[in-house]
Amino acid sequence: MRELRAGILGATGAVGQKFIELLADHPWFKVTALVASERSAGCRYSEAVNWIGTADIPASMASMEVLPLGGDLPCDFVFSGLHASVADHAEPHLAKAGYPVISNAKSYRMDERVPLLIPEVNPDHIALIHQQDWQSNGYIVTNPNCSTVGLTCALKPLHDCFGVKAVHVTTMQALSGAGYPGVSSLDALGNVVPFIGGEEDKLVHEPNKLLGFLDGNQLQKASIAISAQCNRVPVLEGHLECVSVQLDSNTTPAGIHQAMESYSSPIADLDLPSMPAKFLNIFDEERFPQPRRHLDLGQGMTVSIGRIRPCEVLDYKFVVLSHNTVRGAAGGAILNAELLIKKGFLHPRGNF
Repeated sequence: MRELRAGILGATGAVGQKFIELLADHPWFKVTALVASERSAGCRYSEAVNWIGTADIPASMASMEVLPLGGDLPCDFVFSGLHASVADHAEPHLAKAGYPVISNAKSYRMDERVPLLIPEVNPDHIALIHQQDWQSNGYIVTNPNCSTVGLTCALKPLHDCFGVKAVHVTTMQALSGAGYPGVSSLDALGNVVPFIGGEEDKLVHEPNKLLGFLDGNQLQKASIAISAQCNRVPVLEGHLECVSVQLDSNTTPAGIHQAMESYSSPIADLDLPSMPAKFLNIFDEERFPQPRRHLDLGQGMTVSIGRIRPCEVLDYKFVVLSHNTVRGAAGGAILNAELLIKKGFLHPRGNF
């Protein structure tokens, strides 16, 4: 397979930096364009970025010149780590210019023409790309909010086997989900902030799009009633979610466990580089999962579930852990791009 040239929009931000970490040795993609604000444009990347990664900036990218938004980019497609206020206009502009945009931004997630993807959940939704018309070969594909990812991955097997009627979810979300500089230390240390702007609305609506089905050219969303409460907690990485579900049909805790454990990923045979060997990891130990111990399972792409038991109000309850900056952000977008290659939607744009 010929290496595809990838651009990273918002390359100096927290999500952009995670893209750079994960793409440094990617077998299918080579980063050829780092894009940031006018303030950073023209600088070497190492001079423009306030690097927050635990490892050094990859040498292949440290000396690259940062490019501004607008104009031609020397790449086949772009990953977007832009803030929504910029993505609102920048992503359509690039799609019109012929670039596939693999976005982590919220701007177009709920657009009925734009796939909102978790490859192990709804890979068939990429067909929505055909509903987009940018007068070019460009398009937009999105991955969900970081807290939506863990919840939806856990709900998918249950919705397939039993039907899900209602969900109550309370999240304990890591500080890294707020980006950089993020939450003030005076708010974060020894404290919990019981509000994350816009987060609860995403948890209410995004899973229903992800768990919907294609009816011809139209996406029919699921109709699960979801109540969400989101909290920022003093954990660096890893979103933990306490979930209660009401089902359409009867089962047992063992039935819930079996449905999750035996879930067959629809992309299992595609051999995608970022796909974890185990999509869902189910714990029997009642103290698990825990962010410090289990966050990096599957190199951050495995979703962990534990404490499956009856619920006194709904039917059953359990705990979900997902890596918010890998599975819930850059890693999820990279897996989307890999799926798009396998399905024939992503290919070289020509020589530069």
